[in-house]
Amino acid sequence: MAESMAEQKVVDGPKKQTRSTSGSKNFLAGGFGGVCCVVTGHPLDTIKVRLQTMPTPEPGQKPMFTGTLDCAMKTVRKEGILGLYKGMAAPVVGVAPIFAICFWGFNMGKKLQLKNPHDDPTYFQILTSGFFAGVCTTAIMAPGERIKCILQIQQASGAEKKYAGPVDVVKKVYKETGIRGVYKGTCATLLRDVPATGMYFASYEFLLNQLTPKGKTRKDVGPLSILMAGGVAGMFNWGIGIAPDVLKSRLQTAPEGTYPNGVRDVFRHMMREEGVGALFRGLTPVMLRAFPANAACFLGFELAMKFFDWLAPNW
Repeated sequence: MAESMAEQKVVDGPKKQTRSTSGSKNFLAGGFGGVCCVVTGHPLDTIKVRLQTMPTPEPGQKPMFTGTLDCAMKTVRKEGILGLYKGMAAPVVGVAPIFAICFWGFNMGKKLQLKNPHDDPTYFQILTSGFFAGVCTTAIMAPGERIKCILQIQQASGAEKKYAGPVDVVKKVYKETGIRGVYKGTCATLLRDVPATGMYFASYEFLLNQLTPKGKTRKDVGPLSILMAGGVAGMFNWGIGIAPDVLKSRLQTAPEGTYPNGVRDVFRHMMREEGVGALFRGLTPVMLRAFPANAACFLGFELAMKFFDWLAPNW
């Protein structure tokens, strides 16, 4: 009888996540997940940036792009399918360390709040750990986003090609404006990534817990559940991050001196000239990209963690 009650308690008890707390494993698995994310989602990211940064049409004239599909078709027609992958070298090179640091920062944020690192954190602790992860990634994220956005709009603008690639962007921007120019948009990146990353991890952990079979652990969760939780988490992430992302993209691609007070000037100008709706420009490609890209990211992360746990269980 006592044995039966013990079994019932295990079945009805809280779901233990049993995730490895190894910083090294989280770092490496996060990097792999990030590469999966970029390869899956970059074409729609290119469309998003081009929609966000296209010039305001003159009265009576049509905009450069009428929407997501129009932008995609014009890009492919003019530049070929590879046009959708413009600027991908920068995020691919930068994304592994960015996501590695992000998942490491999330793991470290939990450790800093828990007396025992193997305890299950509360959802508030998960949220604040995500905030911490967002801060950790900014040092790499800001210049990477700056390079990516410059290359993505260069071809679409129709102007003479100024930059040959990511390295050329860094060299010329540094020569013109110094290290400050390379890191232009850092505050806007923080404004986007801190709350968005908190929502990213909090929604993923909540959804994965809901999808974990009763009496089981996260190691028993199948790939379809991981894809669903990761994809929805990506959409929550961008639901929070889209408005500051528009501000960031505008600031990072504007000619030097356009916005002397940074993101505040961008916001004032947009509200005066275009209204609140401009803050959500590019939302459609963002959401179309968010689900598959982040589903791939979390699936890659979870599979990598399982591999590392199998390869080095005591690491």
